[in-house]
Amino acid sequence: MRLLLNLIWLVLCGFWMAVGYVLAGLVACVLIVTIPFGIASFRIAAYALWPFGRDVVRRPTAGAASTIGNVLWIVLFGWWLALGHVVTGIALCVTIIGIPLGIANFKLIPISLLPLGSEIVDSDHYLPARV
Repeated sequence: MRLLLNLIWLVLCGFWMAVGYVLAGLVACVLIVTIPFGIASFRIAAYALWPFGRDVVRRPTAGAASTIGNVLWIVLFGWWLALGHVVTGIALCVTIIGIPLGIANFKLIPISLLPLGSEIVDSDHYLPARV
């Protein structure tokens, strides 16, 4: 089922969302100071291509630097990438077949806004700690 959803995702919106992240990453790498943003953008581009079967978790070791970086990210890149996910998610939710894909698009909004201090892991290998 994951394979089928990922293939449909790739055709309908995954490729174009990944292109947006790659473009943001290239702009960030050109502006030498923001190279860490470019690396994060390329990491999210891979996630945007094939999201089903993977999850985003916060790194407990992320500190103040990632918080400051996330604020800069939102101002420079995050808001328009998140807007792309909102628009695409709403468009996909119009049809019954597209609802799981729209929900996946909404699932990508938090990492598109706050990528630093988070990690993308396989769902099969990650077991959340019980509190």
